[in-house]
Amino acid sequence: MSALTIPTHAPIPAAPPVVPAPAAGPASAPAGPDEAPHPLRWTLEEYYRLAEDGYFDGRKVMLIEGEVFVMSPMKDRHAKGVVAVMEAVRGAFGTNFTYRPQMPLELGGISDPEPDVAVILGPFRVQPDGHPRSALLVVEVADSSLAYDTGAKASLYAAGGIADYWVVDLVHNRVHVFRDPQPDPVAPHGADYLQRTTVLPGGTIVPLAAPNATAAVADLLP
Repeated sequence: MSALTIPTHAPIPAAPPVVPAPAAGPASAPAGPDEAPHPLRWTLEEYYRLAEDGYFDGRKVMLIEGEVFVMSPMKDRHAKGVVAVMEAVRGAFGTNFTYRPQMPLELGGISDPEPDVAVILGPFRVQPDGHPRSALLVVEVADSSLAYDTGAKASLYAAGGIADYWVVDLVHNRVHVFRDPQPDPVAPHGADYLQRTTVLPGGTIVPLAAPNATAAVADLLP
């Protein structure tokens, strides 16, 4: 397998823009008389209530550590990349799994990212109600978000216990594989991956949850 190692801490860009809170603010407890000013973080329940009330209409958003981030519109190659990943991972894992494209993944009660593709154990008809709280594999397709997806977003997924995280790099036509999440107090979300490998075109990746299968990098790229 053609591979090379990337730095343990990829550069972390400025986060995507944050949606301003409504005048009422989140339903969190106010600061006490002796507390310094600090942000009020949205809970998942509050976030979903805002969505139901139409506050995010016309905007693609996600909740990360209690903050609502606005996502940029999807470009054509990114969209094709999502389709390529869906087909590739479905071919690798088979029929006894659920494949969720750009759907919520609840992590830790205050984060609700929507990864480009998440693979969940079991067919979709046997999945319990509610959004999943973990995944066997999470894949992000990255162009303008490459630094964020390999930096702060990787830390978020590591903190959420995602054991196998791939970033399909449309800028350099390769796939970054992140494994072995561990606590890391200096990481943006308090955790990071010890193992980071870059797999080039012509190489293949063996999913942790499907050790007898392989996914070719060429099939993951659009």
